[in-house]
Amino acid sequence: MSVAIDIKNLSYSYGNDPVLKDISFSIQKGDFFIIIGPNGSGKTTLMKIISGIIKPQRGQLKILGCSILSYTRKILAKNIAFVPQMVQEDFPFTVSELVLMGRSPYLGLLGLEGEKDIKIAKHAMAFTEIEHLSHRRLDQLSGGEKQRVFIARAICQDSRIILLDEPTASLDLAHQIRVMDLMERLKEEKGITVIMVSHDINLAAMYSDHLLLINNGKIVSLGRPDEVLTFQALEEAYGCTLLVDESPIGKFPRITLVPQKFSVSVHSTCERLHVG
Repeated sequence: MSVAIDIKNLSYSYGNDPVLKDISFSIQKGDFFIIIGPNGSGKTTLMKIISGIIKPQRGQLKILGCSILSYTRKILAKNIAFVPQMVQEDFPFTVSELVLMGRSPYLGLLGLEGEKDIKIAKHAMAFTEIEHLSHRRLDQLSGGEKQRVFIARAICQDSRIILLDEPTASLDLAHQIRVMDLMERLKEEKGITVIMVSHDINLAAMYSDHLLLINNGKIVSLGRPDEVLTFQALEEAYGCTLLVDESPIGKFPRITLVPQKFSVSVHSTCERLHVG
């Protein structure tokens, strides 16, 4: 399997504050790759660099075998689509108009959409099950519906890689699963490489092919969910008591937050049973 993203010795600072510190890893094409870590660990900055929003200060980043610095903005948009964590809610556009904006990298000087562009937009809305919302405005939608609209716009962009920054944040349980199932379908049915930042470790365990755990701008662990989500690694990164065991619905880790009043008994149990 060939490499979609290749990062070597990447560092980034805001002024004198280092956010990413000499990190190196790669992501295979067609992978469902999830980045986890505590607040302020550098996850969003990493996504912004991969998406081309900000340029790497030191180190190397290759997208599909080519340095990101060699891409024009338009060509990069044909290869990477980015769904940010926060989206504006005051767009004076309908859902169909917003989704069709994903075709902008392919339009000519006049910026006029053709029949092919409209067909691709309709397919993206069908894939994300928002056809019935096509004539509604963004401010008339629920949080889960809005998220699917922006995912549909990313699909309409027809890129080989989709980046998502915490797409399930603030969504209820049903919408979280719908978004994650949708990402898995993109990987399985369209061969798209999905790269996501998530704060939900259990969702990451269930869906990801590979996980990257970062803390303080450095890689703590990288690998399959069962390799990364260990009792020791998670406590080191998050600084709180966690219980790690096997999920009752599959062979992947399940993480349980432990309130302070139970932490002593859990620590002794984990040491005795070597859980995680």
